[in-house]
Amino acid sequence: MHVTGTAAEIKPINCNHYINGKYVESFSGETFLNINPATKEVLGTVQVGGKEEVDLAVKAARKALKGEWGSMPTKKRSQILRKIGDLILERLPELAALETLDTGKPLWLSKSVDIDRAANNFHFFADYMTAIGNESYQQDDIAIHYSVRKPVGVVGLINPWNLPLLLLTWKLAPALAAGNTVVMKPSEITPMTATVLAQICTDAGVPEGVVNLVHGMGETGAAITSHEDVDAIAFTGETVTGSTIMKAAAPTLKKLSFELGGKNPNVIFADADLKETIETTLKSSFINQGEVCLCGSRIYVERPIYDEFLERFASKAKEMKVGDPFDPDTKVGAMVSEEHYNKVVSYLDIAKEEGGNFLVGGNTLYEDKGYYIEPTIITGLGKNSRCVREEIFGPVVTVIPFDSEEEVLEQVNDTHYGLSASVWTSNVKRAVRFSAQIEAGMVWVNTWFLRDLRTPFGGMKHSGLGREGGAHSMDFYTELTNVTLKL
Repeated sequence: MHVTGTAAEIKPINCNHYINGKYVESFSGETFLNINPATKEVLGTVQVGGKEEVDLAVKAARKALKGEWGSMPTKKRSQILRKIGDLILERLPELAALETLDTGKPLWLSKSVDIDRAANNFHFFADYMTAIGNESYQQDDIAIHYSVRKPVGVVGLINPWNLPLLLLTWKLAPALAAGNTVVMKPSEITPMTATVLAQICTDAGVPEGVVNLVHGMGETGAAITSHEDVDAIAFTGETVTGSTIMKAAAPTLKKLSFELGGKNPNVIFADADLKETIETTLKSSFINQGEVCLCGSRIYVERPIYDEFLERFASKAKEMKVGDPFDPDTKVGAMVSEEHYNKVVSYLDIAKEEGGNFLVGGNTLYEDKGYYIEPTIITGLGKNSRCVREEIFGPVVTVIPFDSEEEVLEQVNDTHYGLSASVWTSNVKRAVRFSAQIEAGMVWVNTWFLRDLRTPFGGMKHSGLGREGGAHSMDFYTELTNVTLKL
């Protein structure tokens, strides 16, 4: 494997904080190295923020709430949001390259999904914020009751490393649409696109202090989540971290929105369109190296088609090219970091100990270059095995046969997680009946990852708290005041 010439043209950036409209360094001068997971080379340095930097950012955000942003007409704020989306698209090649350098994902994926959908998040909420209405009721001839939306205030946005810009904008766009100010903390593993986005917001007309960015590790996030002048926290990441944030936020009763882990089932009935099912299951299993919270990592196949599914699925998986993220033919890039790579590799060892059969994969690649793992399909594991129950978050799936709807439903719901599920069947009655019984926030029937940004997005059980999307996002990022006018 080698890095193509395209990579040589890309200039990684050093990542400073962005506070009150300016890039600044940490008071301590402390930094850490940003590493390219595809090559193990140093991309640059990242500032380490602490309580002082968070305090400065929160003060800037609090001040901006009472300034021009707080009194800006809805139409003008909408125009600014649309401009942010436009500027993201103008800089798509640059942002996509930075995302690929940071994450190790294929460049074609960064371009077509991450950056494109990031821009779309701003375009969607630029329109949606001008169309959403509020409740009003007339109580006979006694009174009129109506509600008024107000921004929550200063919102902390803490984001993961798997879809860095996409998931950050999924929070930032509605937060700004509702009139809030923000303090963002991207993952320390993938800091570059967030750093660029902060300046894009200013270039689009966002006033100073509205959008602030503080880099750092877990301590930085803790300083944001426990800060008494932060009014709400929106977090996407691991379930354990979500629980920690809840504890930190409890003393100040912050509003919380969590999108956490998942161990998502993919249920394939014998009457499914097998060609389309396999094509989509390849994506839901291995796209983004399996580092997607919505990936269908538990695959259940009805027994009459089990052998045929495995044969065709395995054959297609073997064809997927693993390697250089800048090669347009690459389907699976590098794992995001050495730490995460080691975690996923440990589950390959666990699967072997549990008696799993590696139908495809199970190997690491290019150890001298970066952090690569083959697409891996495991059979022969029981429903209580760790690889079936625990979130691996890599290109690793398990496949289990089933004989009845009742049997598979029990296994589908036998988990602490409840983020998403996919169901494949040509029987509409079964699709409706079965989907309604799945304990998950989102269920796809004969598709995967198809989104309408007006719909509720989020999980239940240990997979999340609250919903995002359309009115659900606006509900979280605003407070409602009811006004009663006596007639």
